[in-house]
Amino acid sequence: MTRRWTFALACAASLLTCASHAAQDYPNHPVSIVVPVAAGGAMDIAGRALAQHLKDVLGQPVIVENKPGGSGNIAYGHVARAKPDGYTLLFSYEGFHAGNPALTQNLPWDPIKSFTPIAEVTRGPHVITVPKSSPAKDLREFIALAQKPDANLNYASSGTGSIQHLGTEQFKLLTKAHMTHVPYNGAAPAMQDLLANRVQLLITTPPTVIGQIQAGQLRGLAITSARRHPMLPDVPTTAEAGLPDFQLEAWFSLFGPANMPPDVVQKLSKAMQTVVTSPAFQEQITKQGSYASYQPPEVVGATLKKDLAHWADVVKQAGLTAN
Repeated sequence: MTRRWTFALACAASLLTCASHAAQDYPNHPVSIVVPVAAGGAMDIAGRALAQHLKDVLGQPVIVENKPGGSGNIAYGHVARAKPDGYTLLFSYEGFHAGNPALTQNLPWDPIKSFTPIAEVTRGPHVITVPKSSPAKDLREFIALAQKPDANLNYASSGTGSIQHLGTEQFKLLTKAHMTHVPYNGAAPAMQDLLANRVQLLITTPPTVIGQIQAGQLRGLAITSARRHPMLPDVPTTAEAGLPDFQLEAWFSLFGPANMPPDVVQKLSKAMQTVVTSPAFQEQITKQGSYASYQPPEVVGATLKKDLAHWADVVKQAGLTAN
């Protein structure tokens, strides 16, 4: 064996040994979870619940870093550039991770190449909601109303590229509805204009509107999942309401930068499984209107690829742009 090959094998063995030691030693200082939205919203609350429980499993502080702005691009770019050592992680949202690439050219990050999948954490169903003054008393009546070219209906979303935006465009394609998109900076201001009937539809996660639906200020037409929501038991599923082809659940998953050591990924994923399947975490997430849902790295990666193709198709059919 030549000296060159001996040196190369020694280097490779050294790298493997270092990687193994890194995994055994991981983590030995605080871990950061970057959340791509401002503090206080449903995603931030879920990220903080995750950090709280993950701290107990890993035995190190887990810090939430809020990096809102740019439809998630600030946070995603930050994590994509981070050292892939497992100490900077991303709490990723389907709308940003799978929706932005379909809407925006020349992103400063690649949805697949820039990140390492670790675990799915939660899934959030949506509720199709109208003002109490809406003439539509159920989903069929709303679809019939929206199919009229002169209906003059607006729908709200929490921002361009959000699942609320892309999901409602998918709803329009399925039902041949006529509605104009009005984006807001978050679900809360969108809901306020829905209450005032300045917009006539909002498809959003239940926590935003549960109180108003229960108080009779808004009307829930359907839940966009296969099962009814426990906090809105009287609201039918889309299948029950006559639109079985429309289901909309946004995933929230943990990713790291590309090229993380596989042993660190596996250790983190197993820690996530412990957190996500714990009764305490599941109870916290259920109260927020979502549900805990662990999936391992290979499933997270496959789901991302599938959803990238799905939302790219919706964007193309609807003729959407980021503007």
